[in-house]
Amino acid sequence: MPSSPRRSSARRRRPNVVIAEELEPTLVEGVPDRLGRAVDNLLDNAAKYNADGAAVEVRLRGGELSVRDHGPGISAEDRAHVFDRFYRGATARGRPGSGLGLAIVRQVVETHGGTIRVAEAPGGGALFVLRLATVVAGEEPASAAT
Repeated sequence: MPSSPRRSSARRRRPNVVIAEELEPTLVEGVPDRLGRAVDNLLDNAAKYNADGAAVEVRLRGGELSVRDHGPGISAEDRAHVFDRFYRGATARGRPGSGLGLAIVRQVVETHGGTIRVAEAPGGGALFVLRLATVVAGEEPASAAT
């Protein structure tokens, strides 16, 4: 999964947000720019809603990327729709955005044969979990995502 160029892009937009990373080297098959866009959207969204002074927590292990913020969280009603195009939950309506970021994440992830889900994080906030199949270094990938 992409790392530093996209992480720095999210950090440029919100330079005061601390991103706590626990990253294992992980190889997935896909289109780097599209996967990077999905990761960037998740990071930017978490930074936008995160509580001041709290770290956005990012973990990558075995094809699973989790992004957790310490913001207001997403209601169960809104969680059912956050990946829909142009959907803006009640807490999002007063903030910048078009309601496309998470829809783009879902489209990219599904195009790459993966899954994305959102849950309430323990103690509050939102937890997004993106899952993609991993590739063993040196093995021929099954097919290229387009």
